[in-house]
Amino acid sequence: LGGLARYPDGNGFELKQALSRKLGVGMDGIVLGNGSNDVLELAARSFLSPGLSAVYSEHAFAVYPLAVQAMGAEGIVVPARGYGHDLQAMAQAVRPDTRIVFIANPNNPTGTYVPGAELESFVAGLSREVLVVLDEAYNEYLRPEFRYDSIGWLKQYPNLVITRTFSKVYGLAGLRVGYALAAPGVADLMNRVRQPFNVNSLS
Repeated sequence: LGGLARYPDGNGFELKQALSRKLGVGMDGIVLGNGSNDVLELAARSFLSPGLSAVYSEHAFAVYPLAVQAMGAEGIVVPARGYGHDLQAMAQAVRPDTRIVFIANPNNPTGTYVPGAELESFVAGLSREVLVVLDEAYNEYLRPEFRYDSIGWLKQYPNLVITRTFSKVYGLAGLRVGYALAAPGVADLMNRVRQPFNVNSLS
């Protein structure tokens, strides 16, 4: 509280350091956001523009089409299967102009879930020119037998971005803190379009 007269650390060093220790990732692969909504939009701002497209599922998080539309890109909505992601259909929907595929796992708002093995197979089968944004806002709620090591995939798939948040299981929705984990080159691009003080000092 005593430091609120000062601007926050625009790079979020202490929070990045703590996340790096907890998750076993380099600080150069972390992007902080004003909630995970912010980092989802940063991905769109970094990789979409008019003439490009993004793929997402019917009944997925409402921010995906909004972020795509804001960049003037085309959203490709894939019909859901059992209110969840139909990964095979999503892979088939990817076009030469597609730059992002958004996946929420577990899905928000329907609560459906894609097993980790299926998810990794999907990422492995895509072109490295297509960014997979894996939205794991509800990841911490998964029972142990349903969990998978998506963070471990980052070393193998440089086109993977994982987004998470402190809003859900940590109960800090009002403080608005989210983060993305990505290859350093991807994180660098997202940080270039990020507002310098997008996460405040209290958060």
